[in-house]
Amino acid sequence: MNTWLPPRHFAAAAAAVLALTACGGTGGSPNASGSTPAAPGTPAPSSATSAPSATASPTPGTPTSPQTPAEPGATPNGTPPLGSWSLQPVWPFSTLAQAEAWQRSYRSGGHQPWHLDPGRTALAFTRDYLGFREIDRVSSSKVSGRHARVGVAPTGSEGGTAAVIHLVRFGTGPDAPWEVVGTDDTTFSLTAPAYGALVRSPLTAGGRITGVDESIHVQVRQPSSEAPLGTSACCTPAGGENQPWSVTVPFSGARDPVLTVVASTGGHVAAVERFTVTAVRTR
Repeated sequence: MNTWLPPRHFAAAAAAVLALTACGGTGGSPNASGSTPAAPGTPAPSSATSAPSATASPTPGTPTSPQTPAEPGATPNGTPPLGSWSLQPVWPFSTLAQAEAWQRSYRSGGHQPWHLDPGRTALAFTRDYLGFREIDRVSSSKVSGRHARVGVAPTGSEGGTAAVIHLVRFGTGPDAPWEVVGTDDTTFSLTAPAYGALVRSPLTAGGRITGVDESIHVQVRQPSSEAPLGTSACCTPAGGENQPWSVTVPFSGARDPVLTVVASTGGHVAAVERFTVTAVRTR
């Protein structure tokens, strides 16, 4: 049984109240009109800060993968703006304009309230965007100011936490929606390409992994497309203690300013047992 607490920790400082700015011009996004994804079909946890299972959150001091350094212009107690090189908007909104359009629709008609729940947003990201349908529960949840870290896991006694997803409030006000910005990594990391890097096809993805008989699969995705823009050949064998792994992934059809690179491994008790995510830019 593999029981892991993965992915990636983007170095946003501990958040106080700081308005988040736009991640780029709305002209670069096909969804700049403000449309948002349909509400996820997965059930929500009972509250945004409580988890429906007893799986523990990461233990303080647990080693994590190298992370992007803090934004030079950020204050020690502030959050770097979304769209800066240290904090990229991954999903569900590509721009601040989209997040603000949802706020207006929510205030006027209560539309898609799941955007205010970090647990539901994390599950929708995992199941509806990444396509990992077998991961269907929140295993841990911690909200601190404008930041949330939500563990997600498959159902079953042998299903450990597959990833810890990092979310940040996108916009201002108490009804600013939650935005995925990446994952916190422990035993399975994705360190190349670097977070926020400008990429072209083909890209070389890589990192480090601890495990036995692992099988790594990498995809490149964008929020405006249902299908992946590119996938690695299935699958890259890996294993050992903190061993490097690497694979080349060709991709095409990129339109969104921010792309998602996701690496997953599994095959012991579930198709996807761990995954890790990074954000890269096309312009």
